[in-house]
Amino acid sequence: MGTRRKSRELTMQMLFQGDLGKQTPDEVRKLFWTSRDDVDAETRGFAEDLYRVATTRQEEIDAIIEQHSQNWRIERMPVVDRNLLRAAIAELLAYPSTPGPIIINESLEVARRYAAPESIHFLNGVLDAIARDLLKKRLA
Repeated sequence: MGTRRKSRELTMQMLFQGDLGKQTPDEVRKLFWTSRDDVDAETRGFAEDLYRVATTRQEEIDAIIEQHSQNWRIERMPVVDRNLLRAAIAELLAYPSTPGPIIINESLEVARRYAAPESIHFLNGVLDAIARDLLKKRLA
């Protein structure tokens, strides 16, 4: 697994952990890394950056998700799905130089490992719509 994909996976895991608990994002981050001393600095750095963007901009990201996921309220989505979406959107927002299709494809690879099989098409559709809208806004 490549460094970036591993970072995306770790980001989703941190977001998942935070979504289930009553900890602050900093508490989640600190606890998360206590058992992962085998992660290299580059992988950890990218994961930390995505996690920071996802948590500091969560309200904005959740609004984007709800806007593009017809008939789905964010709190009704499976925990894995909503956190995969949050991580991917954080990357789309924070790293506009990374092509959207790469972010989407990498996110779907992580989803294949953690999400239900029927979630893949849903995640792909939502992320594709979001990436197209963000690109239009950048070009406007």
